[in-house]
Formats: sequence, structure tokens, C-alpha cells
Amino acid sequence: MKMGENTGNKNHLHQNQVFDLSLDVHAQGGSKCFDDDGRLKRTGNVWTASAHIITAVIGSGVLSLAWATAQLGWIAGPTVMFLFSFVTYYTSTLLAACYRSVDPINGKRNYTYMDAVRSNLGGFKFKICGLVQYLNLFGVAIGYTIASSISMMAIERSNCFHSSGGKNLCHMNSNPYMIGFGVAQIIFSQIPDFDQLWWLSIVAAVMSFTYSTIGLGLGIGKVAESGTLKGSLTGISIGTVTETQKIWRSFQALGDIAFAYSYSIILIEIQDTVKSPPSETTTMKKASLVSVGVTTLFYMLCGCFGYAAFGDLSPGNLLTGFGFYNPYWLLDIANAAIVIHLVGAYQVYCQPLFAFIEKQAAARFPDSEFITKEIKIPIPGFRSFSLNLFRLVWRTIFVILTTVISMLLPFFNDVVGLLGALGFWPLTVYFPVEMYIAQKKIPKWSTKWLCLQILSFACLVITIAAAAGSIAGVVLDLKSYKPFSTSY
Repeated sequence: MKMGENTGNKNHLHQNQVFDLSLDVHAQGGSKCFDDDGRLKRTGNVWTASAHIITAVIGSGVLSLAWATAQLGWIAGPTVMFLFSFVTYYTSTLLAACYRSVDPINGKRNYTYMDAVRSNLGGFKFKICGLVQYLNLFGVAIGYTIASSISMMAIERSNCFHSSGGKNLCHMNSNPYMIGFGVAQIIFSQIPDFDQLWWLSIVAAVMSFTYSTIGLGLGIGKVAESGTLKGSLTGISIGTVTETQKIWRSFQALGDIAFAYSYSIILIEIQDTVKSPPSETTTMKKASLVSVGVTTLFYMLCGCFGYAAFGDLSPGNLLTGFGFYNPYWLLDIANAAIVIHLVGAYQVYCQPLFAFIEKQAAARFPDSEFITKEIKIPIPGFRSFSLNLFRLVWRTIFVILTTVISMLLPFFNDVVGLLGALGFWPLTVYFPVEMYIAQKKIPKWSTKWLCLQILSFACLVITIAAAAGSIAGVVLDLKSYKPFSTSY
């Protein structure tokens, strides 16, 4: 997810740069040290912005692309990936135009996606956007818990299979791994805010490139070893699955691909690191073109080589589906990288939700010591740790809740597809389109207005289909799954 792994790093920049100056911002605009809003000069360019986006986008979503391609086939699979990349790029250019309100050169800056929604669409849609965003973050926490447990199981299964010479089926239960991941998240979630999280974000970004590259390399190696390209033009054949399953799985594949492309929610934050002139919008359009192009090429290679290697049997998670047996140590490295990455990514995604709840609680109960009091705990050799009882209790409950739900629904592909579906249309298409229409004052029923609305409606239909496919997948899996007891 793929989406937002680098957010912590950028927020670290923001928190160090954001401060209020009661000076004339126009006077500051001519300064060598400050921008027109009184903040320190931004230094980002096309290449730094592209790097941020690529780092943020390439995540665990890449692991399900071989499976998604297998459901759609050699024609529809790459075509759908290309269409998603085009829509993502186009709506990103619309969103980039909304960084400044009213005037694209000298207008008021919007520092976050939510700021842009509030400035262009007003309070009601701002609240709706917040609800969608925070629900999506909650879902991502569940998805990452599931993915990490699958990778930890893959390491144990790989070693078990290797030590037994392939004779042991190596059944195991996912629940202890989910609980272990949850315990780690309870500890990390006590890190108060983003400015102390930047190092975790950097480690997560490096890990995402590590396992994605290993997955691609293993796929290429498998194809080279067999000398044949598996798969068919129409995807998984009837017989391997029923006609109904084929339809639902094809819909679910759309959600998996959408999940792999989502990065709109952090685009404005990345744009806020870019210097001007040229205008931030111009720079961001170029950065989006470069990054979406690189990402699409990488995704095409991962999805297509994974499908070519396994055909109809393409695993839901390329590195844990046990299609690869050797070199087992390389698989262990890749899966360990996934776990380390997801530990960091979980926190990067959840910190905005944590901060929102804590800010609301402090505003509503300003006199409550339980909510507002910070207890300083001295740590020898380090600065003292700030413990807040409300933060301790609420974040612990949050992690426990996401862990329990993950134990009830340990289905990687279905959850990834559902998250992709729920986040794609509203955050990647609807709000950017509506903000652009409001910003540019595009007349209702004009040709451009109609084209934008048709695009938005078409993506809504795809989102509904993807959500339906993923929900059907969950329902189907639940029929044969016994919570807390099933071994794999």
C-alpha cells in the first residue's frame, strides 16, 4: 500500500518547519530564508517529489498483483493496470492544481489533503472526507496486521519445509503471530507523534523496495528456469474456479490494483515540500508523470512475471503463497523485510488517526488530567519519555481491536481489495475532481464538467464492483474458516 509509507518523514519535515510568524508574509516572500507564507524556504524539486511518491506507493499492494493479473488474464490485466495508472496520474494533476486556493501562483497554500478539501468544498464535505480517510486508516491497520502474520508464517513454513526435505506439510496457526505483531504495535504506538517517527518511516521505505525487488527477481528467475510463459488471455480458467467465482474474483482484482496505486491522500503534503518558481503545480505534474510511469513499469513487471511463473496458480501474496521454495534464505529475507516494513507503515498510517482522536478529546475535556497531563519519565542517556494516560489506554485499545478483527478475518487478498475499493473512488477521484471544478469555476453541464463527471461516475462503478467482489470473497472464506482455531 502501499500508500503513505513516507508520510512520517514528510510530517517530520512539517513539524520542524511549521511555526507561526506574526511578520508580513509578503515582506518575507522576498527573503532568501522564508517563503511567502512565512515558513522556511522549501527546497524540493521534481526528483525529490518523484522519489517521495515512488517510496510511498510501492508497498505491500505489489505482492497481490500477480494474483490480480491471473484473475483478469494477459489482455485485461495489463490493460486495467495501465488504465488505473492513467486515472491516478490525471486526477493527481487535478489535485496538484488545488494546492493553492483561488490563485495558482500567489494564492493561500493548503498544507494537507484535508486543508484543500476544506478550502475548496466547505465544511460538510470536509467532514465526509475525514470520515472516509480515518475509516480507511483503520482498515489499513487491519490489513497490515494480516499481511505481517502471513509473512511471519511464511518464514517458519519455509524453514520447516527445507529442514524436512519437503516431507512435512508444516501446518501452523496465524493467531500467535498476529498477537506478537499487536504487542509490538502497542509499544510503538506510545511514540507521541510524527516528529519522533521519521526514522521508522525511512526503514519502512527501504524494506518495501527490498521485498518488492526480491519478488520481481524470483518471478523472472522462475520464468527463466521453466522457459515457458504460463497463463492465458482471459485469466484463470473455468473449472479451476466456478463461473460465479470468476466474476467475483475479477471484481476483487480491480480492488487489489486500486490499492496498489493509491497515493492521493499524501500528494498535497509532498507538494508542500516543493520550491517555487516554477509553480508548485507545474513541478508536481512532472513529478506525478515520472513517478506513476516508474511505478506502473514496476507493477507491470511484478504482476506479469508473477503470472507468467505460476499461471492459474498465482498466489494471493507473491512471497508467501509458497510458489517459491528456493533459495529459502532469500524468501526469509524478503518476508522479514515485509514484517519490518509493516511495523513502520502501521504507525505511519495510524498516527494521523491517533492525533485526531486525542486532539478532539483534549478540546472536549480540557480540564481532565487523565486526557491532558503529560508524565515525564526519565531515561538514562536519553531525553525523558512523555507518558500520557489517555494516549496509553486509547491507543492500546485501538491496537487490540484491530488485532482481534484481523484474527477473525485473516484473508489478505479480500481485505486488500476492499481497502483499495473503499479508498480509490472518494480519495483518488471524487474529491480531486470536485475540488478542481470548484477551483476553476467550471460551469455546470459544460463539456469539461460532463467529462469530469463521467470519469468520476465510471470510477464509482468500478469501486462498487471491486467492493462487492471483495465482500463476496470474505463471505466465501468465512464459510470454511473457524476463528481462533484453524491451522494453515
